[in-house]
Amino acid sequence: MDTVIAIAEESAAADGADPLDEAARMALADGTAEVLVEGDAFALLHDGDLSLVVRPSARGRGLGSALLTRAEASYDVSLTAWSHGNHPAAARLATSHGWNRVRDLWVMRRDMSTPLAPLDLPGGVTVRAYRESDAADVVAVNAAAFAHHPEQGAMDLDNLARRMAEPWFDPAGLLVAEDGTGMLGFHWTKQHDAGHGEVYVVGVAPGAQGRGLGKLLTLAGLHHLAGLGVAEVLLYVESDNAPAVAVYSRLGFEHADADTHVQYAR
Repeated sequence: MDTVIAIAEESAAADGADPLDEAARMALADGTAEVLVEGDAFALLHDGDLSLVVRPSARGRGLGSALLTRAEASYDVSLTAWSHGNHPAAARLATSHGWNRVRDLWVMRRDMSTPLAPLDLPGGVTVRAYRESDAADVVAVNAAAFAHHPEQGAMDLDNLARRMAEPWFDPAGLLVAEDGTGMLGFHWTKQHDAGHGEVYVVGVAPGAQGRGLGKLLTLAGLHHLAGLGVAEVLLYVESDNAPAVAVYSRLGFEHADADTHVQYAR
């Protein structure tokens, strides 16, 4: 595990993007990931998702191609793999091995020096911080809101608790919207460090959609992060999710081409 973390951290420093996403790091820490190590490279598999990383100083020697060939032979499952930051070498490797580009995930960023619009709540709706008694409702709203999302929609109570056990979790940063019928949606924010925050998850119950709650919850979370003094907030959104991209753009988020994560499938 130490070798894997060392290679990943060296790659993140060289490429400007962490080659292991949150799910991969959790699987590695929990011991649920399968790992192949070949000297200065490793392949990590969890839930059919493959992460393949080569130490920067060892690149250009064919280690990535050799390890991918071994991984393809070792894992008799349908595989997907992310290129965090849309690395050109990953694109060449995918093409040479017959993998297809299937998803683009955008990172959008907002400079928090730009003033936020005031938060105006519609009648009967309140927004408050998470309480322990909200866990089942958060899971239910999340499952309904992300029923067709391959990663987020699978969150259950155990996974929720696992995420809440992370050092960054702050219940004050998980905002829920409700009215007399119950929970309508939530916005889970994350503070990475003193200067950076994230729109981690925004979920709105299907029955409450169409009321502007996605924008309302996003704005509520931005006000929370602004209160913490962060200079920049980022978020992840599917490139083809036009309604969400439009909402985030109107709230001041922008996307640069380099801020694209690409998923390949075999």
